[in-house]
Amino acid sequence: MSKPNLEALSGAGVSIWLDDLSRERLTSGNLDELIRDWNVVGVTTNPTIFAGALSKGESYDEQVRELANRGADTEATIREVTTTDVRNACDKFRDVYTSTNGVDGRVSIEVDPRLAFDTDKTVAEAQDLWKTVDRPNLLVKIPATEAGIPAITKVIAEGISVNVTLIFSVERYEKVMEAYVAGLEQAKANGHDLRSIHSVASFFVSRVDTEIDKRLKAIGTDEATALLGKAALANAWIAYDAFEKTFQGERWEALKAGGANAQRPLWASTGVKDPSYSPTLYVDQLVVADVVNTMPEKTLQAVADSGKITGDTVTGRAAQGQEVFDQLAAVGVDLQDVFVALETEGVEKFEKSWEELLETVTNQLAQLKG
Repeated sequence: MSKPNLEALSGAGVSIWLDDLSRERLTSGNLDELIRDWNVVGVTTNPTIFAGALSKGESYDEQVRELANRGADTEATIREVTTTDVRNACDKFRDVYTSTNGVDGRVSIEVDPRLAFDTDKTVAEAQDLWKTVDRPNLLVKIPATEAGIPAITKVIAEGISVNVTLIFSVERYEKVMEAYVAGLEQAKANGHDLRSIHSVASFFVSRVDTEIDKRLKAIGTDEATALLGKAALANAWIAYDAFEKTFQGERWEALKAGGANAQRPLWASTGVKDPSYSPTLYVDQLVVADVVNTMPEKTLQAVADSGKITGDTVTGRAAQGQEVFDQLAAVGVDLQDVFVALETEGVEKFEKSWEELLETVTNQLAQLKG
């Protein structure tokens, strides 16, 4: 059965991706249903998602037991299990991938977050994941840390499609887009078909409000309180304006003529953290053509039930966003410090999830052996 709100969102040019993946989703028919009836045209994963999936139920027991009996260690088991899920998800999205000329039907897998501050190891891991999954509709996730920026260029230059993750500030986002364009120029020089290279830039939304709202409440003035819940959308509106400015002009047109695809903004972390906000806030107010919104299932359900999709809510709002930022600075919010804190926390959260994943799989291997 079609979902009118989701149909409207897709019709407005937003690609709906699910921010979750598990063996159970793949084998139960749930993912097939979401593709068929819920307008879902892609999936994103991260270490937290895999840590959660492997800690629940028995879906992975058979494969983990087989790997244990083969003598696989924890790292090899994680690689085998996660790439199997991602490869199978890629296959489920193959028709979407074909029908959209490679724009959608995408599944993302992240490099080991412990490599976030090592360019060369990130590149090597991205290459290995690309070869291991071996599907054209894969996106390898690389964090937008200072060390991740040159890694993006190197990986794109080799013809590997990339999802750049953990972007919080427009300043860093501009560096990400530059890294992508430079990578395409190198890929062209290396003889790669630019039409086959795709990328999205995952711009985090709700976490910005979480961090800034906390600081506004600590300031506590009427002016500060009036800005609660406004920063994340303002940030995204400014980011979209930066996207429009980057993918035009002589330099971009030369690449476009060779078949290059623009790096689409992907709105990430769109589940609302503050229960006083509308559960569809970071969907309704971020509708614009040529973007992705990757949602947890709870948010997807909320949009289907009560989303207010009224057409483009982004174009032309950068000045409004800048006004909010000026007001935030005026009441004493140090935005530079906010973005540094968010990136540090983002990497740490994924590292912690990876450690949890290691612990879960180590225990499973010990229990299932024999």
